[in-house]
Amino acid sequence: MADARPKRPATIHEVASLAGVSHTTVSRYLQDKDSLKPKTRVKVEFAVKTLDYRPNLVARSMRTRHTNRLAIVLASGEHFPGRLLAAASRTAHEAGYQVEIVSVEGGQAARSARIDELARSGQVEGILALSPISARAKKSDRVPVVETGTYDDKLHGLAELADASEVREIIEHLAGLGHRTFLHVSGDLENFASARNRRRVYLETIEQLGLESAGVVDGKWQAQDGYDAIRALPPDTAVTAVVAANDVVAMGVVRAALERGWSVPGDLSVFGWDDEQMGRFATPSLSTVAVDREAQGRAAIHQLVAEIRGEPAPEPPPRRINQLIFRESTAPPPTHRKS
Repeated sequence: MADARPKRPATIHEVASLAGVSHTTVSRYLQDKDSLKPKTRVKVEFAVKTLDYRPNLVARSMRTRHTNRLAIVLASGEHFPGRLLAAASRTAHEAGYQVEIVSVEGGQAARSARIDELARSGQVEGILALSPISARAKKSDRVPVVETGTYDDKLHGLAELADASEVREIIEHLAGLGHRTFLHVSGDLENFASARNRRRVYLETIEQLGLESAGVVDGKWQAQDGYDAIRALPPDTAVTAVVAANDVVAMGVVRAALERGWSVPGDLSVFGWDDEQMGRFATPSLSTVAVDREAQGRAAIHQLVAEIRGEPAPEPPPRRINQLIFRESTAPPPTHRKS
Protein backbone atom coordinates (compact mmCIF):
# COMPACT_ATOMS: atom_id res chain seq x y z
CA MET A 1 0.00 0.00 0.00
CA ALA A 2 1.38 3.43 -0.96
CA ASP A 3 2.43 5.79 1.81
CA ALA A 4 -0.34 8.42 2.08
CA ARG A 5 1.69 10.71 4.30
CA PRO A 6 2.44 14.14 2.80
CA LYS A 7 5.89 14.53 1.31
CA ARG A 8 8.35 16.38 3.54
CA PRO A 9 9.44 19.72 2.05
CA ALA A 10 13.02 19.83 0.81
CA THR A 11 15.58 21.73 2.86
CA ILE A 12 18.15 24.26 1.73
CA HIS A 13 20.90 21.77 2.63
CA GLU A 14 19.40 19.15 0.29
CA VAL A 15 19.31 21.71 -2.51
CA ALA A 16 22.94 22.56 -1.84
CA SER A 17 23.93 18.88 -1.88
CA LEU A 18 22.21 18.20 -5.21
CA ALA A 19 23.74 21.32 -6.77
CA GLY A 20 27.18 20.56 -5.37
CA VAL A 21 27.48 23.95 -3.63
CA SER A 22 27.30 25.29 -0.09
CA HIS A 23 24.00 26.24 1.54
CA THR A 24 25.21 29.87 1.68
CA THR A 25 25.47 29.83 -2.11
CA VAL A 26 21.87 28.65 -2.32
CA SER A 27 20.89 31.44 0.05
CA ARG A 28 22.66 33.97 -2.19
CA TYR A 29 20.77 32.56 -5.18
CA LEU A 30 17.44 33.04 -3.41
CA GLN A 31 18.25 36.63 -2.48
CA ASP A 32 19.97 37.72 -5.72
CA LYS A 33 20.49 35.05 -8.36
CA ASP A 34 22.44 37.45 -10.59
CA SER A 35 25.18 37.61 -7.95
CA LEU A 36 26.27 34.05 -8.86
CA LYS A 37 28.37 32.93 -11.80
CA PRO A 38 26.17 31.69 -14.67
CA LYS A 39 27.36 28.07 -14.32
CA THR A 40 26.66 28.05 -10.57
CA ARG A 41 23.29 29.74 -11.05
CA VAL A 42 22.19 27.05 -13.52
CA LYS A 43 23.16 24.23 -11.10
CA VAL A 44 21.29 25.80 -8.18
CA GLU A 45 18.25 26.59 -10.33
CA PHE A 46 18.14 22.95 -11.49
CA ALA A 47 18.29 21.69 -7.90
CA VAL A 48 15.59 24.10 -6.71
CA LYS A 49 13.21 23.00 -9.46
CA THR A 50 14.01 19.31 -9.14
CA LEU A 51 13.34 19.26 -5.40
CA ASP A 52 10.44 21.77 -5.68
CA TYR A 53 12.15 23.77 -2.95
CA ARG A 54 10.02 26.48 -1.29
CA PRO A 55 11.97 28.82 0.99
CA ASN A 56 10.54 29.54 4.43
CA LEU A 57 9.64 33.20 4.03
CA VAL A 58 8.95 33.74 7.71
CA ALA A 59 12.31 32.29 8.74
CA ARG A 60 14.10 34.24 6.05
CA SER A 61 12.39 37.47 7.05
CA MET A 62 13.54 36.97 10.66
CA ARG A 63 17.12 36.87 9.39
CA THR A 64 17.02 39.49 6.65
CA ARG A 65 13.94 41.56 7.63
CA HIS A 66 13.01 41.57 3.92
CA THR A 67 9.85 39.84 2.70
CA ASN A 68 8.90 42.25 -0.10
CA ARG A 69 5.35 42.21 1.23
CA LEU A 70 3.08 45.00 2.45
CA ALA A 71 -0.27 44.92 4.20
CA ILE A 72 -3.14 47.35 3.65
CA VAL A 73 -5.57 47.34 6.58
CA LEU A 74 -9.03 48.88 6.41
CA ALA A 75 -12.45 48.66 7.98
CA SER A 76 -15.05 46.24 6.68
CA GLY A 77 -18.02 47.85 4.93
CA GLU A 78 -20.18 47.99 1.83
CA HIS A 79 -18.36 50.98 0.30
CA PHE A 80 -15.24 49.02 -0.69
CA PRO A 81 -12.61 51.41 -2.18
CA GLY A 82 -11.76 49.30 -5.20
CA ARG A 83 -10.21 52.04 -7.34
CA LEU A 84 -7.91 53.26 -4.56
CA LEU A 85 -6.79 49.74 -3.64
CA ALA A 86 -6.14 48.78 -7.27
CA ALA A 87 -3.90 51.82 -7.74
CA ALA A 88 -2.13 51.17 -4.43
CA SER A 89 -1.47 47.55 -5.41
CA ARG A 90 -0.08 48.52 -8.82
CA THR A 91 2.20 51.11 -7.24
CA ALA A 92 3.46 48.58 -4.69
CA HIS A 93 4.15 46.00 -7.40
CA GLU A 94 6.10 48.56 -9.41
CA ALA A 95 8.23 49.19 -6.31
CA GLY A 96 8.90 45.45 -5.93
CA TYR A 97 6.34 44.57 -3.26
CA GLN A 98 3.43 42.17 -3.02
CA VAL A 99 0.30 43.37 -1.21
CA GLU A 100 -2.04 41.70 1.27
CA ILE A 101 -5.36 43.51 1.76
CA VAL A 102 -6.79 42.95 5.23
CA SER A 103 -10.42 43.92 5.87
CA VAL A 104 -11.08 43.90 9.61
CA GLU A 105 -14.51 43.59 11.25
CA GLY A 106 -14.99 45.83 14.28
CA GLY A 107 -13.71 49.26 15.19
CA GLN A 108 -10.40 50.97 15.79
CA ALA A 109 -9.32 48.57 18.56
CA ALA A 110 -9.81 45.51 16.33
CA ARG A 111 -7.81 47.05 13.48
CA SER A 112 -5.04 48.13 15.83
CA ALA A 113 -4.78 44.61 17.26
CA ARG A 114 -4.59 43.12 13.75
CA ILE A 115 -1.85 45.58 12.81
CA ASP A 116 0.12 44.54 15.89
CA GLU A 117 -0.22 40.88 14.87
CA LEU A 118 0.99 41.64 11.34
CA ALA A 119 3.93 43.67 12.61
CA ARG A 120 4.98 40.86 14.97
CA SER A 121 4.57 38.14 12.33
CA GLY A 122 7.67 39.16 10.42
CA GLN A 123 5.80 38.56 7.16
CA VAL A 124 5.40 42.19 6.07
CA GLU A 125 7.82 45.09 5.79
CA GLY A 126 5.24 47.85 6.19
CA ILE A 127 1.58 48.43 6.90
CA LEU A 128 -0.81 50.98 5.41
CA ALA A 129 -3.95 51.78 7.44
CA LEU A 130 -6.75 53.41 5.46
CA SER A 131 -9.12 53.57 8.45
CA PRO A 132 -8.33 55.08 11.88
CA ILE A 133 -6.06 53.14 14.26
CA SER A 134 -4.74 53.79 17.77
CA ALA A 135 -1.70 55.96 18.49
CA ARG A 136 0.09 52.88 19.83
CA ALA A 137 -0.45 50.95 16.58
CA LYS A 138 1.00 53.85 14.57
CA LYS A 139 4.19 53.76 16.64
CA SER A 140 5.12 50.13 16.04
CA ASP A 141 8.85 49.55 16.59
CA ARG A 142 8.84 46.52 14.29
CA VAL A 143 7.74 47.84 10.89
CA PRO A 144 6.69 51.25 9.53
CA VAL A 145 2.96 51.93 9.84
CA VAL A 146 1.33 54.74 7.84
CA GLU A 147 -2.21 55.89 8.62
CA THR A 148 -3.96 57.89 5.90
CA GLY A 149 -7.25 58.63 7.65
CA THR A 150 -8.94 58.26 4.26
CA TYR A 151 -11.95 56.27 5.53
CA ASP A 152 -13.87 55.92 8.78
CA ASP A 153 -15.09 52.77 10.57
CA LYS A 154 -17.77 52.23 7.91
CA LEU A 155 -15.57 53.04 4.90
CA HIS A 156 -17.15 56.47 4.50
CA GLY A 157 -14.75 58.95 2.92
CA LEU A 158 -12.79 61.37 5.11
CA ALA A 159 -10.12 64.03 4.55
CA GLU A 160 -9.94 65.01 0.86
CA LEU A 161 -12.76 62.64 -0.02
CA ALA A 162 -15.05 64.64 2.27
CA ASP A 163 -13.82 68.04 1.11
CA ALA A 164 -16.60 70.17 -0.41
CA SER A 165 -14.76 73.30 -1.54
CA GLU A 166 -15.64 72.47 -5.15
CA VAL A 167 -19.31 73.19 -4.38
CA ARG A 168 -18.39 76.87 -4.17
CA GLU A 169 -16.68 76.68 -7.57
CA ILE A 170 -19.73 74.96 -9.05
CA ILE A 171 -22.08 77.68 -7.83
CA GLU A 172 -19.70 80.46 -8.89
CA HIS A 173 -19.51 78.94 -12.38
CA LEU A 174 -23.28 78.62 -12.68
CA ALA A 175 -23.81 82.12 -11.32
CA GLY A 176 -21.33 83.36 -13.91
CA LEU A 177 -23.57 81.83 -16.58
CA GLY A 178 -26.49 83.83 -15.20
CA HIS A 179 -28.20 81.41 -12.79
CA ARG A 180 -29.74 83.02 -9.71
CA THR A 181 -32.00 80.38 -8.09
CA PHE A 182 -30.56 77.03 -7.02
CA LEU A 183 -31.60 73.73 -5.45
CA HIS A 184 -29.37 71.22 -3.65
CA VAL A 185 -30.27 67.53 -3.34
CA SER A 186 -28.01 66.16 -0.61
CA GLY A 187 -26.49 62.79 0.18
CA ASP A 188 -26.87 60.89 3.44
CA LEU A 189 -26.41 63.71 5.98
CA GLU A 190 -26.59 61.44 9.01
CA ASN A 191 -23.77 59.07 8.07
CA PHE A 192 -21.48 60.92 5.65
CA ALA A 193 -19.22 63.86 6.41
CA SER A 194 -18.98 64.50 2.67
CA ALA A 195 -22.76 65.03 2.43
CA ARG A 196 -22.77 67.38 5.43
CA ASN A 197 -19.84 69.37 4.06
CA ARG A 198 -21.41 69.78 0.62
CA ARG A 199 -24.65 71.02 2.18
CA ARG A 200 -22.75 73.46 4.41
CA VAL A 201 -20.67 74.92 1.58
CA TYR A 202 -23.77 75.16 -0.64
CA LEU A 203 -25.67 77.23 1.93
CA GLU A 204 -22.65 79.40 2.77
CA THR A 205 -21.93 80.16 -0.89
CA ILE A 206 -25.54 80.97 -1.75
CA GLU A 207 -25.63 83.47 1.10
CA GLN A 208 -22.22 84.99 0.42
CA LEU A 209 -22.94 85.52 -3.28
CA GLY A 210 -26.41 86.93 -2.68
CA LEU A 211 -28.15 84.17 -4.64
CA GLU A 212 -31.49 82.46 -4.03
CA SER A 213 -31.99 78.88 -2.84
CA ALA A 214 -35.19 76.88 -3.14
CA GLY A 215 -33.84 74.79 -0.27
CA VAL A 216 -31.93 71.60 0.42
CA VAL A 217 -33.71 68.30 -0.18
CA ASP A 218 -32.32 65.59 2.10
CA GLY A 219 -31.41 62.42 0.27
CA LYS A 220 -29.56 59.11 0.53
CA TRP A 221 -27.38 59.21 -2.62
CA GLN A 222 -30.20 57.64 -4.67
CA ALA A 223 -31.57 58.61 -8.09
CA GLN A 224 -35.04 58.56 -6.58
CA ASP A 225 -34.01 61.48 -4.35
CA GLY A 226 -33.23 63.67 -7.33
CA TYR A 227 -36.31 62.55 -9.21
CA ASP A 228 -38.66 63.28 -6.30
CA ALA A 229 -37.04 66.65 -5.61
CA ILE A 230 -37.73 67.93 -9.13
CA ARG A 231 -41.22 66.46 -9.35
CA ALA A 232 -42.08 68.28 -6.11
CA LEU A 233 -41.12 71.74 -7.40
CA PRO A 234 -44.12 74.03 -8.03
CA PRO A 235 -45.08 74.82 -11.65
CA ASP A 236 -43.84 78.40 -11.33
CA THR A 237 -40.50 77.53 -9.71
CA ALA A 238 -37.62 79.89 -10.36
CA VAL A 239 -35.01 77.13 -9.96
CA THR A 240 -32.74 76.93 -13.00
CA ALA A 241 -29.75 75.06 -11.52
CA VAL A 242 -29.43 71.94 -9.36
CA VAL A 243 -26.33 70.92 -7.44
CA ALA A 244 -26.74 67.16 -6.87
CA ALA A 245 -24.94 65.13 -4.21
CA ASN A 246 -23.55 62.71 -6.80
CA ASP A 247 -24.03 61.58 -10.39
CA VAL A 248 -26.68 59.02 -9.42
CA VAL A 249 -28.83 61.73 -7.84
CA ALA A 250 -28.16 63.98 -10.83
CA MET A 251 -29.51 61.32 -13.21
CA GLY A 252 -32.75 61.27 -11.22
CA VAL A 253 -32.93 65.06 -11.52
CA VAL A 254 -32.51 64.88 -15.31
CA ARG A 255 -35.17 62.21 -15.66
CA ALA A 256 -37.74 64.20 -13.68
CA ALA A 257 -36.95 67.40 -15.58
CA LEU A 258 -37.55 65.67 -18.91
CA GLU A 259 -40.84 64.24 -17.65
CA ARG A 260 -41.92 67.78 -16.76
CA GLY A 261 -41.24 68.85 -20.31
CA TRP A 262 -38.03 70.70 -19.43
CA SER A 263 -34.85 70.29 -21.39
CA VAL A 264 -31.44 69.87 -19.77
CA PRO A 265 -29.61 72.23 -19.93
CA GLY A 266 -32.05 74.44 -21.86
CA ASP A 267 -34.44 74.81 -18.92
CA LEU A 268 -32.46 73.31 -16.05
CA SER A 269 -28.70 72.99 -15.50
CA VAL A 270 -27.56 69.97 -13.47
CA PHE A 271 -24.22 69.33 -11.77
CA GLY A 272 -23.24 65.96 -10.28
CA TRP A 273 -20.27 64.50 -8.39
CA ASP A 274 -17.97 61.45 -8.86
CA ASP A 275 -17.60 61.35 -12.67
CA GLU A 276 -19.31 58.00 -12.98
CA GLN A 277 -19.14 56.31 -16.38
CA MET A 278 -22.91 56.48 -16.87
CA GLY A 279 -22.76 60.27 -16.55
CA ARG A 280 -20.11 60.57 -19.24
CA PHE A 281 -22.27 58.68 -21.75
CA ALA A 282 -25.69 60.00 -20.73
CA THR A 283 -27.66 62.40 -22.93
CA PRO A 284 -26.83 65.07 -21.99
CA SER A 285 -23.46 64.15 -20.50
CA LEU A 286 -23.14 65.30 -16.89
CA SER A 287 -21.06 68.15 -15.60
CA THR A 288 -19.48 66.70 -12.48
CA VAL A 289 -16.58 66.53 -10.04
CA ALA A 290 -14.02 63.87 -10.88
CA VAL A 291 -12.49 62.25 -7.78
CA ASP A 292 -8.98 60.89 -8.35
CA ARG A 293 -9.03 58.04 -5.84
CA GLU A 294 -6.16 56.42 -7.73
CA ALA A 295 -3.89 59.34 -6.82
CA GLN A 296 -4.63 58.75 -3.15
CA GLY A 297 -3.67 55.09 -3.43
CA ARG A 298 -0.43 55.89 -5.21
CA ALA A 299 0.54 58.63 -2.75
CA ALA A 300 -0.11 56.41 0.28
CA ILE A 301 2.11 53.60 -1.03
CA HIS A 302 4.87 56.05 -2.00
CA GLN A 303 4.86 57.36 1.57
CA LEU A 304 4.98 53.87 3.08
CA VAL A 305 7.80 52.69 0.80
CA ALA A 306 9.79 55.83 1.62
CA GLU A 307 9.52 55.06 5.33
CA ILE A 308 10.55 51.44 4.79
CA ARG A 309 13.63 52.52 2.85
CA GLY A 310 14.47 55.43 5.15
CA GLU A 311 14.03 57.95 2.36
CA PRO A 312 12.51 61.45 2.57
CA ALA A 313 8.73 61.54 2.28
CA PRO A 314 7.69 62.23 -1.33
CA GLU A 315 6.18 65.55 -2.31
CA PRO A 316 2.37 65.44 -2.62
CA PRO A 317 1.03 65.43 -6.19
CA PRO A 318 0.46 68.92 -7.62
CA ARG A 319 -3.09 68.31 -8.82
CA ARG A 320 -6.08 68.24 -6.50
CA ILE A 321 -7.97 65.05 -5.79
CA ASN A 322 -11.25 66.69 -6.91
CA GLN A 323 -11.49 68.35 -10.34
CA LEU A 324 -14.50 70.06 -11.93
CA ILE A 325 -15.52 68.76 -15.35
CA PHE A 326 -17.92 70.80 -17.45
CA ARG A 327 -20.09 68.88 -19.91
CA GLU A 328 -23.44 69.21 -21.65
CA SER A 329 -25.76 69.35 -18.63
CA THR A 330 -24.90 72.96 -17.73
CA ALA A 331 -25.56 76.12 -19.73
CA PRO A 332 -26.92 79.67 -19.24
CA PRO A 333 -30.43 79.82 -17.72
CA PRO A 334 -33.52 80.00 -19.96
CA THR A 335 -35.18 83.29 -20.77
CA HIS A 336 -38.50 81.51 -20.24
CA ARG A 337 -39.63 78.02 -19.30
CA LYS A 338 -42.80 76.00 -19.74
CA SER A 339 -44.82 75.40 -16.59
